[in-house]
Amino acid sequence: MKWLQEFKAFAVRGNVVDMAVGIVIGAAFGKIVSSFVADVIMPPIGLLIGGIDFSNLVVTLNAAVPATADAAAKAAVTLNYGKFIQNVIDFVIIAFAIFMVVKVINSLKRKEAVKPSEPPIPSQEVILLTDIRNILQKSR
Repeated sequence: MKWLQEFKAFAVRGNVVDMAVGIVIGAAFGKIVSSFVADVIMPPIGLLIGGIDFSNLVVTLNAAVPATADAAAKAAVTLNYGKFIQNVIDFVIIAFAIFMVVKVINSLKRKEAVKPSEPPIPSQEVILLTDIRNILQKSR
């Protein structure tokens, strides 16, 4: 039972919960960016380069074989480099978007750090010790 208590303590720590929330939000963000790339960015790019739809760019390595009475149908073996190009563009856009978010967060942190803060008020003991030090320095 001790390992169950240790797991519970681990699972409810702030860092683990924050990480879980980040993963869920990241997955949702990834879907949004993938849709943005596939549905908004790629159609104009395909149009600019001659109406090419990247997802349909393939090299057929082995043609499909239709079903016969003796054998079942075999699907074509293809090298889907268009989907790879699509995924590379997705990655670049996602990486850029995350870079921009981190850049904004870092600039906000720098603004917080730059704020001049008032020095802490010294305790009574520190004030008395400072006075004693000053008196001793004057008496020398």
